[in-house]
Amino acid sequence: MKKTTAKKVLSIMSCIVLTAAAALTTACTKEEQSAPAQTSAAQSSAPAELGEGQNSFDFTVTDKDGNSTAYIIRTDKTIVGEALQELGLISGDEGEFGLYVKTVNGITADYDIDGTYWAFYINDEYAVTGVDVTEITAGDVYSFRIEG
Repeated sequence: MKKTTAKKVLSIMSCIVLTAAAALTTACTKEEQSAPAQTSAAQSSAPAELGEGQNSFDFTVTDKDGNSTAYIIRTDKTIVGEALQELGLISGDEGEFGLYVKTVNGITADYDIDGTYWAFYINDEYAVTGVDVTEITAGDVYSFRIEG
């Protein structure tokens, strides 16, 4: 009878240990899964700083899905387009009206293919000058948004 009681106690103890282990494993897994989401949310709220120099300005890129990426640009250039080209953030073709920006932050908009283009904004207003002739003004915020 003692062997049967010992086996029951051992069996109950094993069940308790396994249940506790399963609960801990589930709790740890949930904690690990939620950690990256918190990290990426914190990263997306703080703008990345790019470049070096005396001048600085805020720059935002908004893709066709409405996702925005913010930067603080530091440069010794005096023209917005020159600073962004130097950092590899914009590229395009030279035309009779200046630089026609086709790629911003690695995203290409091609009006001939899908009817979209990169629109240049200064302080949330559609720019009346091209990025390649716009002088950096302290406090102004520059952005490109896909439109079309």
